[in-house]
Amino acid sequence: MRSDPTTRTRILATARELFHGRSYADVGIKEICDLAGVQKGSFYHFFPSKQDLAMAVIDDMADDWAHGFVAEAFDHQLPPLERLEYMIDAAYYWQKAAKDIEGRMPGCLFGNLALEISTRDEVLRAKLNAVFDKASARFHETLDEAVELGAIAPLDTAATAQAMLAFLEGVILLAKSRNDPEVVRVLGPAIKTIRIESRRES
Repeated sequence: MRSDPTTRTRILATARELFHGRSYADVGIKEICDLAGVQKGSFYHFFPSKQDLAMAVIDDMADDWAHGFVAEAFDHQLPPLERLEYMIDAAYYWQKAAKDIEGRMPGCLFGNLALEISTRDEVLRAKLNAVFDKASARFHETLDEAVELGAIAPLDTAATAQAMLAFLEGVILLAKSRNDPEVVRVLGPAIKTIRIESRRES
């Protein structure tokens, strides 16, 4: 039997939309198959389990982000601090567009999944951690460059990068809880004020 790549794509796109718009636990394989227009046999041909599908969804969205607005935000042609501003703007307009279309904010898929399953599924928790680590590395690289250029004073760039990522995820979560993307626009710029000092050796 020849595999139809469009079948896998439909399953993946449907699951991604459902997981992001609702939740992982709330969505069943039958519903995914029905909405994607595929048989369960086709589903299991591509994805041995719902967990495998979730792993693929995470990879798919992470790849879109890495080659989409994240790549644009962290473009090396932009001055380091402007990259942080671009990231906040991108998060705001992404959430606002979703709210305008669907009437509600979807939040961050990775943050949503982490809140829902990280204490119950070690495999998916590790997968999500890898995504967050890559995101933190983008901030880390930007901060290192900012220090090197003298745009900011020396600091603990690794810890500050993690704090910035946590702040961004937290702002998006707060905005989702209020169903108001303006929270991202108003609070987001404060990301540039986050600073963790380097620990001095005693």
